Amino acid sequence: MTNPPESAMSPRGAEDPPTGPQPGTVMPPAYAGVVASMAYVWGWPLVNMHNRREAFRKVPTVSYIGGAPMAPPNHLGMYSDYVDPLQRVIAHPNQDVVYGFGIVSPGESPVVMQVPDFGDRFWVYALYDQRTDEVAKIGRQYGTAPGFYLIADAGWSGEVPAGIAGVFRLATSMGAIIPRVFMDDTAQDREAIQRVISQITIYPLAEFDGHMKLTDWKNIPSVPAPPGGRGEMKWVEPTTFFDQLGAVLDEVPPLPGEEALYAQMRALLAAAATDTAVKAAMVAAATRTETELVDELFYFSNVGVLLPGNWTRGFNGAAFGTDYLTRLAMAKSNIFVNINEETVYFYQYRDAAGERLSGANRYKLTFGKGALPPVRGFWSLTMYDDEHFFNVDDLKRYSLGTKNKTLQFAADGSLTIYIQRDRPSDDLVSNWLPAPAGEFATTIRAYWPDEQLVNGTWLPPAIEKL
Repeated sequence: MTNPPESAMSPRGAEDPPTGPQPGTVMPPAYAGVVASMAYVWGWPLVNMHNRREAFRKVPTVSYIGGAPMAPPNHLGMYSDYVDPLQRVIAHPNQDVVYGFGIVSPGESPVVMQVPDFGDRFWVYALYDQRTDEVAKIGRQYGTAPGFYLIADAGWSGEVPAGIAGVFRLATSMGAIIPRVFMDDTAQDREAIQRVISQITIYPLAEFDGHMKLTDWKNIPSVPAPPGGRGEMKWVEPTTFFDQLGAVLDEVPPLPGEEALYAQMRALLAAAATDTAVKAAMVAAATRTETELVDELFYFSNVGVLLPGNWTRGFNGAAFGTDYLTRLAMAKSNIFVNINEETVYFYQYRDAAGERLSGANRYKLTFGKGALPPVRGFWSLTMYDDEHFFNVDDLKRYSLGTKNKTLQFAADGSLTIYIQRDRPSDDLVSNWLPAPAGEFATTIRAYWPDEQLVNGTWLPPAIEKL
């Protein structure tokens, strides 16, 4: 048998293989549905971010809307106290910091970011890209100096003005910035923090004049929220997802290795533009994936790694890369987490026996002597209802931890937190975390964690039913 010439064996060897279906390829609806499900998993967090920017474009000026600080893109809103328990813009916030929130769109203009002198107070600014990954290290633990910084897109080549201390680049079309500034739960610290947070803001580069701009965040307009349910505002709709995906593919460059996935998704959208059966299969797949997968990832028991005592935690929050599962789970259950080196989160739905936490029961969480979460920032245990928001109570207490100066330690040095709906005896009230009537969740946060927290050596105690 005569072997064919080498050139005849591999005529395409010098060419790049196709990364997706060739233009005009017939696409059966069943195939479209399979690809659509993966596109939905990949794109859900990115479409979520895209839709937040579109919503914020409609905000005329910095204001509280439904208890949440909102501002037009490239501007920022700040609280002047802890999070309003009635806001529904972002699920699973904490009650230890004064938050800010801003959508950044540096392709429209580079954005100036002000960093005040926080002194010894813990603070961190999380700058997220459209993938919900953090792209900068800004905060006390990094030794970030006070001053002015610039957020620019990857292609910006303009002149950096004198007085700008550094430039942070965003590879995606948009992102978000969330300042977090620790505050003790005292009247004195509520007053003391106002001076420093008044200097936190962002604005387009054209407005930069080298002077700190000041805002009295207690006195910005407030308007009611539009009608909604108990849960987080719905940022992604399966029925319109694929109408928005094309824009997202343009806004977010592929990571190395994602080129073939992008080609598949673009081919899917091209087929849907001319074939109603393909489009219908895509919407059906998105709707099914929302119900069968995304809704299930809302539950913390399905988020991250399962630990002893029925806790779960993530190890790559806000540094997801191509871990599409964890990114989607975090985006659905508690979007805008910090990276692991900034904050470790432990999520809990169950007691030590594996039973669902419920306000029908009483519980305790006991840290032994010297066994509090090892942090250089702060720690807390926060209570959430079944929608991952705060259950409004008369005490207006939604977390306990470093911020609370009246916690009572036992004679042996241990600390017990009592978790229950009904008020305990007076000697236990300082350590009481009120629970809602129905099922609930708790989260331990550890900001500026020690290495044993980062690497998973330290584990929280189980929640015990009384």
